[in-house]
Formats: sequence, structure tokens, C-alpha cells
Amino acid sequence: MTAMIIAASSGGAFLLAVIYLVIVVLVIAGWWKILVKAGRPGWGILIPFYNVYLLCKVAGRPGWWLILFLIPLVNIVIGLIVMIDIAAAFAKSAAYGVGLYFLGFIFGPMLGFSDATYSEPVH
Repeated sequence: MTAMIIAASSGGAFLLAVIYLVIVVLVIAGWWKILVKAGRPGWGILIPFYNVYLLCKVAGRPGWWLILFLIPLVNIVIGLIVMIDIAAAFAKSAAYGVGLYFLGFIFGPMLGFSDATYSEPVH
């Protein structure tokens, strides 16, 4: 009886791990496609700090804004601004940008796999 419970729980854990891995791959692929649509290297989404730099550039913001992401509380505001600007660069609303900020694991792949086209933002 105990062996069956252990086997069932480990099977459930394996299934959850596979589902988690699929979600992670979809999120990475979605953000990768966003960078590629914007003319940036997609692999850059995998490199810490460089990915934030690339997202700033996609948003039309200067690269030095990366430093602002290192300041507590300031990073919250700057992150929201960058996501709203990325949404605007793909002709999406500010509400979509808020979705990118709070639910990036959903809205990122939606944007990446959609037919939305990138246009260089002007600030």
C-alpha cells in the first residue's frame, strides 16, 4: 500500500515537472520571438542583465536604464514603463503592457506568437 502511494506521488511529481518545463520553454520561446521581431538576438533573453538591456532597447529606452532596474522600488516603476513601451512598439494598448508586467508568462508568449509587428518607438 505504501509503495503504491509513493509510486503515485512520484508519478504526479513527474507530471508536474513536465508541465512546468513545457510552460518554461513556451515562455522563453515567446520572449525569444519578441526579440527577434524587434531585430535583436533572440538568444539574448537567456542571458541575465543582457536580456533586460535588450528589452530596454526594444522599448526604445536607453541602455543605461539597466542600472535603474538595480535600484529597489525604482525598478518596479521602470519595469512597468518598459513593458508598456514594448506593448506600444507592437501597437498594443497600455493595458497590454500592464499584462506584460504582471503576467509576462502569459502575455509574452501571446505577443511573441501573434502576428503583431514591431515598429521602432520614438521617445
